[in-house]
Amino acid sequence: MKDLYVVAAIGLATPLNAAVFRAGIQAQLARHPYFSSIQVTDKHGGTPRWTRTAVNVDDHIVVVSNLAGAEEDDDPDKAVEDYLSSLSTLPMDHTRPPWEFHFLDVKTSEAASTVALRVHHALADGMSLITLLVSASRSAADPALPATAPPPPARRKGAIYAPPSSASFVWSVWSYLVVAWHTVVDVVTFVATIFFLRDPDTLFKRDDHGEPHRQRMRFVHRSLSLDDVKFVKNAMNCTVNDVLVGVTSAALSRYLFRKTGDTKTRETVLRSILPVNTRPTTSLQMDVDKIKSGKSNAVRWGNRLGYIILPFHLALHNDPLGYVRKAKQIIDRKKSSLETIVLHMAVEIIFKIFGPKAGAYIFKNVLANTTITFSSLIGPPEPIQLCGHPVAYIAPSVYGLQQALTVHYQSYSNSIKVILAVDEAQFLNSRQLLDDFAESLNLTKEAAAKTPTKSIKDE
Repeated sequence: MKDLYVVAAIGLATPLNAAVFRAGIQAQLARHPYFSSIQVTDKHGGTPRWTRTAVNVDDHIVVVSNLAGAEEDDDPDKAVEDYLSSLSTLPMDHTRPPWEFHFLDVKTSEAASTVALRVHHALADGMSLITLLVSASRSAADPALPATAPPPPARRKGAIYAPPSSASFVWSVWSYLVVAWHTVVDVVTFVATIFFLRDPDTLFKRDDHGEPHRQRMRFVHRSLSLDDVKFVKNAMNCTVNDVLVGVTSAALSRYLFRKTGDTKTRETVLRSILPVNTRPTTSLQMDVDKIKSGKSNAVRWGNRLGYIILPFHLALHNDPLGYVRKAKQIIDRKKSSLETIVLHMAVEIIFKIFGPKAGAYIFKNVLANTTITFSSLIGPPEPIQLCGHPVAYIAPSVYGLQQALTVHYQSYSNSIKVILAVDEAQFLNSRQLLDDFAESLNLTKEAAAKTPTKSIKDE
């Protein structure tokens, strides 16, 4: 999309040394192909293409020397939050590579200083940025060692779906028939969403569906315990993503029914767009190795994403674990579909035949007819040092979508960040919604602790 940007707040555990961080950007980041390229269009107005250009690192660094409200007697957390939100309304100069770092040497409750990266989404998706982050980092425990890359998913080795190798012939045939049917249903639903299938109007859905880049977005985040998430995962015999989807459903339910005072509606279904990485599961480590060996030109940057329409069932469950059970049911159903692969291929074909305007039309309508964008990304499993500074947290998000709410989870070391991007005009108290996420995880953990021997299959 033309005006889609990533804003990643990186909290540092030490005060910012601007000269050292700048040198790290110059040596580790600015030399990469996409970070030293601009998009150009030929005189006939064809498809834009990337071309290399000279990079002056100082053109891409903004040092914020006087941040209003940053004094300790005021609210430095809100001051940094306000500054990051202001980025969603500022244009970016596309005559040079569309990325920039903002240095905020302000102490907050979670970090001694903050660096914000703003980058056009066309340069890289979330997995590309994590690859770049890991390749440019060192181990915080021993800076002589490179940062540890996130481990690949344990189960998936090849295609997104494959029946168990030990399955019988009849079971294999049946499983492929189920996949085929689910794929057809999911693709038809996606197509219908492009043209007419629309989510119900709720306080989460943007009313005007106006131009997204004109809306000021506020980015708020909260650190959650990854150990708590894994505790629920183990107690419920599910996955981390099952837990995160369940916690999100619980949080949105708490917020919705509290704000509306509705006690009669049994359930409301909202749909989200879920970006899915289509690269091989081993690609991150392979790409990190290529960058470190000086072969960054061999890395496929840009966006390698498929998409899933993931429904969220909002309801008032007496048992907090009900949200996780429902999430697992939905995600298991989505796993038995080739929706991601088919839609990824279809979008690429449409781009090649009809050009980027056709692709933009598709995503504009899908985003307008769904309610939220949801994503989760695994980050470095151990503390890292970036450009000579130990990293306290990583909190990425996006703006430029047509939706009023984006939910993103980012793991790092032993914690996981929930980051919300909200339309300021629609969510006057975004921190209240953020509190609902933390409280929902706490309630889910408490409920799981009371039934540690049960699994979803036993319910």
